[in-house]
Amino acid sequence: MQKTEKQQTFIRLENVAKRFNYTWIFKGINLEIRKNEHLALLGLNGSGKSTLMQCIAGYQTISEGEWQYISDDKDISQKDYYQKIAIAAPYQDLIDDFTFAEMLDFHFSIKKKIAQISMNEIIELSGLKSVLNKKLLYFSSGMRQRVKLILAIFSDVEYLFLDEPCSNFDKAAIDWYNNLINKYAGDRGIIVCSNHQQFEYGFCKKIIEL
Repeated sequence: MQKTEKQQTFIRLENVAKRFNYTWIFKGINLEIRKNEHLALLGLNGSGKSTLMQCIAGYQTISEGEWQYISDDKDISQKDYYQKIAIAAPYQDLIDDFTFAEMLDFHFSIKKKIAQISMNEIIELSGLKSVLNKKLLYFSSGMRQRVKLILAIFSDVEYLFLDEPCSNFDKAAIDWYNNLINKYAGDRGIIVCSNHQQFEYGFCKKIIEL
């Protein structure tokens, strides 16, 4: 019997550039990220790493070049990619009038959760069970960051985009984040933006300096 080749999943950027008004943020980016690869985008504030991450994710339009998302050998259009990725970032909004429980229900009505874990287990792993029915408006910055990471990591997606994932975290929360990545990231692609905080991206094998 002829062996069937494994179907390919990747995001590819070819000669990609981005500008705002007359200022070029970056030019000539050539990059391919496969589903099981982990990439860190490193740089100081203002270096363009968050903008590049958003371009890779399809959240920002590119000014020049080609963006392509292939999932199981099929070309995915930018209007359909959102079901295949999840993002956690400082600029990401939460619905402040929702409780944590309501935010979980709303998010996972839009995106499927990973199959191997129940909602009760997700709540336990969040470390936020005691504030399950508290409005997000009253969450601290560190608690809000936990919510964003929980929503992203437990979504059934092919790629995770994590921008400064340990913002407002103490040592215990950083350990919590790394444990979640190690146990539940699986074979998904992960792109991390960081200001050279190695505890955020220590699991990444590919690194780009901006």
